[in-house]
Amino acid sequence: MEIAVAPTDAGSPGRLEELTIAVGGHRHSALAAGPASGEFVLFLHGWPEFAEAWTEQLHALGEAGYRAVAVDQRGYAPRARPDGVEHYSLDALVGDALAFADSQGAERFHLVARDWGGMVAWALATAHPDRLRSLTVLSTPHPAALQAAVATDDGQLHDLGYIRFFRRGGGKAEKYLLHDEAAQLRAVYNRRIPAEFVERTIARLSEPGALTATLNWYRGATNDLFEIPAGRIAVPTLYLWGSEDPYLGQNAAELTVHHIDAEYRFQIIEGASQWMAMEAPDEVIALLLDHLRRH
Repeated sequence: MEIAVAPTDAGSPGRLEELTIAVGGHRHSALAAGPASGEFVLFLHGWPEFAEAWTEQLHALGEAGYRAVAVDQRGYAPRARPDGVEHYSLDALVGDALAFADSQGAERFHLVARDWGGMVAWALATAHPDRLRSLTVLSTPHPAALQAAVATDDGQLHDLGYIRFFRRGGGKAEKYLLHDEAAQLRAVYNRRIPAEFVERTIARLSEPGALTATLNWYRGATNDLFEIPAGRIAVPTLYLWGSEDPYLGQNAAELTVHHIDAEYRFQIIEGASQWMAMEAPDEVIALLLDHLRRH
């Protein structure tokens, strides 16, 4: 396993380091901040975004002395984009996350994740609690809590309908999202985050095969009901949920407590949606730093 650092960025004031992390035959682009000697904090992004979504958090944690790294995950990094749904199993995605930490020599680490990254994080914390110092998840409730909410709340079941659409083959979801200069893909961001971020993300997702690779997470790692194998969580956990989240409701968020066997804090970010890392960066950073310092 190898890690390469772009020398022009490393140590430059106000800029994040650009890394390449090798996992097997894949090469993952990544962003990093902070001293190599700091406690390792791994950030996992969601859909549709890249490591850049964690820019504010990376800067803040780096300044606080942590070694903070956000990785463009499988399907997102151009050189880590295998063809075929079978390459996007949950086991493969969890294995990637562990390998990212291994690449930095981190036997134990803090894990911070959002959306699909959050689903990977819940599964990783279930299967490998010994690897984690702490867990922080934004937006995504514990998978079992989400399933309980789906079973009793028709609204939550309806709100997950996009997953069933994304899982359809034949490129239908891709054509829909990219039609008319990616109008529907832009709509996902709901004008809640900076336009320049959206445009950079759209450009990257418009590369040949890129959008299909990211949608393969939905096709290879779950089913139509968005079931993810995750059990009891024995790791100190911070869970942040935005009151304006259009897809993951408060019922599932509040039920998450029933699946945590360790110290747990649930915080609602008022007025924010699933993009809270960019919508309310100061609030998220303050909560995150407090959580990390205690664990």
